[in-house]
Amino acid sequence: MLVVGNWKTYVRTREKAKKLLVAAKRLALGRKIKIVIAPPAPYLGLFTASRGGVALASQDVSESLDSTETGEVPAPLLKEMGVTYAIIGHSERRARGETDAQIREKVQRALVHGITPILCIGESERDADAKYLAHLRTQITSALSGIPAKDLLDIVIAYEPIWAIGKSDEDAIQPADLMETVLYIRKVLGDFIPGKGATRVKILYGGSAEPENARALAGGGGVDGFLVGHASVDAKMFAGIVKALKQ
Repeated sequence: MLVVGNWKTYVRTREKAKKLLVAAKRLALGRKIKIVIAPPAPYLGLFTASRGGVALASQDVSESLDSTETGEVPAPLLKEMGVTYAIIGHSERRARGETDAQIREKVQRALVHGITPILCIGESERDADAKYLAHLRTQITSALSGIPAKDLLDIVIAYEPIWAIGKSDEDAIQPADLMETVLYIRKVLGDFIPGKGATRVKILYGGSAEPENARALAGGGGVDGFLVGHASVDAKMFAGIVKALKQ
């Protein structure tokens, strides 16, 4: 199981960042669940050492090949800082105009430098005619086209239905619906990865995942973990999600 805490910009002081790291390190001790934290970029330097069993992720990565542009954070720099995962194609980045072509480039840059891409996909609404599945296929296909199959085994897919983000656990996706979507995602991945390789790709869920529904979603939804947003900066809630997966 893999649990990724996307702190976004909720954390705005060094003190809180350090407290959350300490809490995450406790969760990583003696558990068969990999904990990853994705702090705001200015705080990445705080965690280059003494992270215990916690892995470090960036919230984005530059798609530029030479990475000399002002304000960009290139993959080699992230790697140097100890980053091993990169969140790519998050719905909030897509909403700001990030294109499929940019997302594909970012996935490639991450892979070239030994960083595992966490590719975010998700529909804005779940229509009765299941047209949202075609939308998911397009997002996956555009991001993975042209990448060697052997490299695709190293990616992580984070399914985040936009309509479920920021709501309560009661409004989150139901396990049976999640399972259906996960199976479809693996079917699409099978177009790019031969044999049973698609079954090896980790698929996470994000969207109102809380301690109350984490176990049901993981067990009945067929996912390999969670990409957690606001709950990841509440140490008690984040611990609750992780502990629910251990039960």
